[in-house]
Amino acid sequence: MRIDLNTDLGEGSGTDAAIMPFITSANVSCGAHAGNHESIQQAVALAQQHGVAIGAHPGYWDREHFGRREQQFDSAQELIDLLKNQLIVLNESSGGIRFIKPHGALYHQANRDAFFADALMTAMCQLGTKRPLPVVGLPNSLLQDVCRHHSVPFIAEGFADRRYQADGTLVPRTEANALINDVREAVEQVEWLLREQGVRTICVHGDTPGAIDFVQNVRLYLLDRGYELRAFTEPEA
Repeated sequence: MRIDLNTDLGEGSGTDAAIMPFITSANVSCGAHAGNHESIQQAVALAQQHGVAIGAHPGYWDREHFGRREQQFDSAQELIDLLKNQLIVLNESSGGIRFIKPHGALYHQANRDAFFADALMTAMCQLGTKRPLPVVGLPNSLLQDVCRHHSVPFIAEGFADRRYQADGTLVPRTEANALINDVREAVEQVEWLLREQGVRTICVHGDTPGAIDFVQNVRLYLLDRGYELRAFTEPEA
């Protein structure tokens, strides 16, 4: 059994160097919702140093709300251009991204709304890679269906540090119980995600309080259960 462990990095949270040795994939900010050239390049360098797969983490230009406030667009092209520009910059500066995981509000809108999911597909196709890059999202989501329609690899993701609603979506961050603050509860949720949701990658947010402790404990749990930690972008041995 193999599983991927990912974290959102390059956002200026100050935890990148401590987290990187314990993960297998890094969702690196593209500079819209958070981070700057220095923090992004530091994350890229750390990922390369530790053999961690680099993925693009594009979001909205909404630093006040960390890209977590939903947006609407006058045209699909406006959103496509926003995403494409971010993907191109990170792809070039990192030596080649290996997957895409939308950030924050964009993530949630793309998982449930075809307008956003289709724009993401178009932006990725215009990136010019030899083959479609894997896209990370919620299991059983509309984004998963759109990826399948476009023959794009889809990677089902579960969150160790966020609570879920009955329909499989995340509890909004505006609600008091949205975040998991206890490491033991996080590990129990990982067990549920693997058993019931069939996820292929587990995420701990880099800006979660205690993120370093969360990542270390989730990693230990997975290794103790016999999982092989490898990036989902790596081919089977």
